[in-house]
Amino acid sequence: MSTGQLLSIEPQELQFPFELRKQISCSLNLSNKTDNYVAFKVKTTNPKKYCVRPNTGVVLPRSTCNVVVTMQAQKEAPTDMQCKDKFLLQSVVASPGATPKDIMAEMFNKESGHNVEECKLRVVYVAPPRPPSPVREGSEEGSSPTASVSDNGSFNAAELTSVSRAHVERHETQDNSYDARTLISKLTEEKNSAIQQNSKLQQELELLRREAKRNQSGIPFIYVFLVGLIGIILGYLLKRT
Repeated sequence: MSTGQLLSIEPQELQFPFELRKQISCSLNLSNKTDNYVAFKVKTTNPKKYCVRPNTGVVLPRSTCNVVVTMQAQKEAPTDMQCKDKFLLQSVVASPGATPKDIMAEMFNKESGHNVEECKLRVVYVAPPRPPSPVREGSEEGSSPTASVSDNGSFNAAELTSVSRAHVERHETQDNSYDARTLISKLTEEKNSAIQQNSKLQQELELLRREAKRNQSGIPFIYVFLVGLIGIILGYLLKRT
């Protein structure tokens, strides 16, 4: 805990349980131990990466305020799981009855003669919590599991890298499954289209067969008609002769 004349800030580090492609949040607790209204403002060296709510506000006398810092989902794990981002929390005495709407940027300007307290906070990546593993049968008594956390709370780089790799493989598996479902759906649509085209071709073929039968049945009738006509003409000619 950082104890200033105006605000007490807890914790001193912003610890994020790092996971790929997932938003992660942590909170700051601001305590006002004075009888004054205290205005505060939160700044960061990487504003596009973090969302702070509220980033400005007023802590009432003898009260507390909670600030939530959210890190946007990250696509890649940083080298050795180290983060160089920093936060700065500024606080200054505000007028009695002040509200967040009364906060002006000029209030935190030291050059204007304001007594501004500042507290620097660093960002630390930690491994996400893991579910408890079942106890193995036949384990030797007195044996202790290998610790993945050091005494000062920092994590082994190899352990964190393994966690990051597991998350990447999990997301790649999900992507491959989605691609497979998309391909199956596309092939099913093509199959249905081919069946419809085949049915249409069969109908057209049947119509052609019927038309051919009609033409074939008409040929003997014409032949008989022509033969009869020739016979009449020949008979007429024979009578004249």
